Amino acid sequence: MNILVINCGSSSLKYQIIETDKEELICKGLIELSGDTSTFAYTKTGCDKIKKTVPLADHTAGVELIIKTITDPEIGCIKDLSEIGAVGHRMVHGGEDFASSVLVNDEVLAACRANADLAPIHNPANIAGIEACKKVMPDVPMAVVFDTAFHQTMPPEAYLYAIPYEYYTDYKIRKYGFHGTSHLFVSQEAARVLGKKPEEVKVITCHIGNGGSCAAVEYGKCIDTSMGLTPIDGLVMGTRCGDIDPSVVTYLMHKLNISADEVLDILNKKSGFLGVSGVSNDCRFVEEAAYEGNERAAIAMRLFSRRVKGYIGNYLAQLNGADALVFTAGIGENDATVRADICEGLTNLGFKIDPERNHNRETIISTDDSEVTIMLIPTNEELVIARDTARLVSEM
Repeated sequence: MNILVINCGSSSLKYQIIETDKEELICKGLIELSGDTSTFAYTKTGCDKIKKTVPLADHTAGVELIIKTITDPEIGCIKDLSEIGAVGHRMVHGGEDFASSVLVNDEVLAACRANADLAPIHNPANIAGIEACKKVMPDVPMAVVFDTAFHQTMPPEAYLYAIPYEYYTDYKIRKYGFHGTSHLFVSQEAARVLGKKPEEVKVITCHIGNGGSCAAVEYGKCIDTSMGLTPIDGLVMGTRCGDIDPSVVTYLMHKLNISADEVLDILNKKSGFLGVSGVSNDCRFVEEAAYEGNERAAIAMRLFSRRVKGYIGNYLAQLNGADALVFTAGIGENDATVRADICEGLTNLGFKIDPERNHNRETIISTDDSEVTIMLIPTNEELVIARDTARLVSEM
């Protein structure tokens, strides 16, 4: 079955077509919406990338262009829309309403809108993508896959904050976690590499990129994760601060005479690697500056690794041991130095990284005598969306 996977942002639209029987990528592309100067990129597997500037008013116009392109007799990858079995959409926040992927209907969309205040930037954009596809492809089944769903198996002692309980019951203030599709995919892949079923292994997953989070996955189910009510919590990220004393918010409000929203903007967009190093939000540039002797950049790198290491130790204790530690996403997949720094000092806990395997980016990067198998597994969130969508449609 061909699944069109849509990941819709406020001003962007990523898309792929995945054939789910063989799990093959048919095409992929990206639209950057900016009115008359919007950009459209399309790559059919095995062919050169096509990129052009086009006028696009909104997401609906973007979806129309995607359909026109993929069905084009010369450059397209399918004959017509009948070859699209379903559309799978990413939705960032499902709140407590969704513990798994679901088919799109009016009730589902209403619940997504109701959860928009938990993800005010992402959910409305994700909904716009669904509505655009419904306009252009009204007869094609659609499913929605939630970033938060995988973490809904966390127990109350993991997801509740130690604040008055009525704030949870009245306002749903709790830890939700994000990057769920990635943590699901790489934890399942780790089990496969070990020759076991997901229900037989305990895995610590580290999705570290410009945004990042860790998760503890026990026998196929998430029992804890580092991001919280919003994606600002947990690890040091490109521009997000991660874990912080809440008193910092009110302290900065008084000192700088600014609003809570302005402080939140600082913690979300001006902190992390960028804030500490003063160099960049991009780990690669911060690492380069550190190598050249920039002390603030070096501190930023050590702070980042220390935070990830702390979560690994935390989750090792929560799981009472682990079978695998997985690195994934932009930094996790591509930066051997960061992986080595994170694992340094963890040998007594059973983590022994092999320098050569790590440098060569092998799937297993631990030594043969490491108690915990350390892995490098590229994430594939789009494949998770395609798999779930195909499964839901087949059950209709």
